[in-house]
Amino acid sequence: MVFYHSVKIGNVELDGNLFLAPIAGYSDRAFRSLCVECGAAMCTTEMVSAEALTRGSLKTEELMERSPSEKVYAVQIFGGNADVMERAAVMVLEKTDCDCIDINGGCPVPKITKTGAGSMLTREPERLYAIVSSVKKASLEYTAAHPERGLVPVTIKIRSGWDSNSITWKEAAAAALEAGADAITIHARTRAQGYAGNADWDIQRQLVEFVNGRIPVFGSGDAHSPETALRMFEQTGVDGVMFARGAMGDPFLFKRTIQYLTEGRYDKETVKERLTAGFRELEINAEEKGERIACTQMRKKFCAYSGGIPGGARLRTQVVAASTVQDYKRIFAPYLV
Repeated sequence: MVFYHSVKIGNVELDGNLFLAPIAGYSDRAFRSLCVECGAAMCTTEMVSAEALTRGSLKTEELMERSPSEKVYAVQIFGGNADVMERAAVMVLEKTDCDCIDINGGCPVPKITKTGAGSMLTREPERLYAIVSSVKKASLEYTAAHPERGLVPVTIKIRSGWDSNSITWKEAAAAALEAGADAITIHARTRAQGYAGNADWDIQRQLVEFVNGRIPVFGSGDAHSPETALRMFEQTGVDGVMFARGAMGDPFLFKRTIQYLTEGRYDKETVKERLTAGFRELEINAEEKGERIACTQMRKKFCAYSGGIPGGARLRTQVVAASTVQDYKRIFAPYLV
């Protein structure tokens, strides 16, 4: 069976079926650019607050910008009010040339769920239906007024449920389908699990069967290597795999996985190659945000880039104090020769 293949979301054709998930603090323009170069078929922005966007937050608008290397990308928005989400979707369409609008129905963080957003949507299918319907309406009406833009598909990411006593993925998926969603991604953990424990891939398999080819289904959760990506394809039948935490500090994960799915083997990058990628990300961010902000934000990212390096723990104690580009160059100099 061919697991690596093109996929279609609405009218958007993607060259492959490996994606970068929206990851707060990680999936910025610089990192997405590296992932695309390594083979990611589509990346999604960090999640964008519909409330903040409609209130004119410039910082929020910056999150939505396309990376220069992205042929295709999605903007993810979150919110618990259908009217606000509809207005936010219009603003996304006006201010960006994104290819998809994704709705966050999976974030487990309390400050998100208490507003009715994130994984609260998985718990409340009626709210999910209203929000997906409103965002879809915004896309349809915008296209009618601007036919040159083309219809922008609407997708949603959900969880398996609220907790072990409230497994509502089927109700959430049914609501998304009825509302006109063009694809569903499922992170098969409950809100209560957060990012702990194991993702229930059997739920992914059941969702694939439930959707029955009407729209693509993508899997997320515990896919953090070429081998686990292959197992997800084999065991669940998903149309694509979305990498999240596994890709942090490792844009090469896409390259390795494509090679593994197509050749049954893969080449590992060297430590120097990994760190060089990190410095490219730092350079791009420094140009966009200034050295001080970029260096502060890259501390956690270089901790990820240095994972698995001999003596990595010692390196990370230095990284968390780095505040200039020169600091990073000094710390990693022995590994860049």
